Formats: sequence, C-alpha cells, structure tokens
Amino acid sequence: MHDVVLSAEARRAYAEAQPALQRKLDRCFDQLKQDPRRHPNIKHLKGEYRAAWRFRIGDYRVVYLIDDAAALVTVVNIVNRRDAYD
Repeated sequence: MHDVVLSAEARRAYAEAQPALQRKLDRCFDQLKQDPRRHPNIKHLKGEYRAAWRFRIGDYRVVYLIDDAAALVTVVNIVNRRDAYD
C-alpha cells in the first residue's frame, strides 16, 4: 500500500473540478494506493518526464511520482490532456 499526497497545484485542480470528475479522481487515488504501476490507464512517461507516471481519466491526466522507499505517491498535477505535457 502506498500513501497518496497531492501537491498544492494538484489540490487546487481537485478543488476546482466538477463533482463527477472529483469522484473519478477519488477512484483513481484509491487505485494508486493499491498499485501505482498496474492499471490499463497507467503509463510510464518518457523523455524529460521519464521519472513521472500518468493515469488517464477521460480527457484528464493525473501526473504523479512514485517513491517506493517511502511507499508514497505524489500527485504532481491534474490537468486536461491538451495541457498535460506542456
């Protein structure tokens, strides 16, 4: 089990999200607690983002980092896919 923490930017995006998206994000966070690497919607990023992972939720992306030593998943950002990789 991993703990999931949200960065300030991710907390702000969560607070501004519609209730339906918040429910989907809650399910995403539950999945990340169980296994942050194995799910059809999870992908390890490449290039300059190679330390990060992303979880796809419709048109939104949850970008996060994994620290196995601390059993911690840090959600860096929650963004619309058109802005996710800028």
